[in-house]
Amino acid sequence: MIANVRHEPESQRFVSETAAGSAVIHYREAGDRVLDFDHTFVPVALRGGGIASQLTQQALLYAREHGFKVIASCPFVAAYIERHPEQRDLLA
Repeated sequence: MIANVRHEPESQRFVSETAAGSAVIHYREAGDRVLDFDHTFVPVALRGGGIASQLTQQALLYAREHGFKVIASCPFVAAYIERHPEQRDLLA
């Protein structure tokens, strides 16, 4: 697991600081108890290393623990949920 994933609710994102810059998963509120994960970014030098998957895992854990359903409009998040059927119950 990557260290220091922090939730920044005021910016509607989860962030991990890396040596190459910030890795981010962004969301927006999309109705009552629904979060739309709409964008994921990982610095180019770190892509393919699992950071986006780890951020997505943390974001989905947050949604589950706080009673949110999710929309996966970010293609990466949609693919992650497709690969992890145990997360599909979160889909709005």
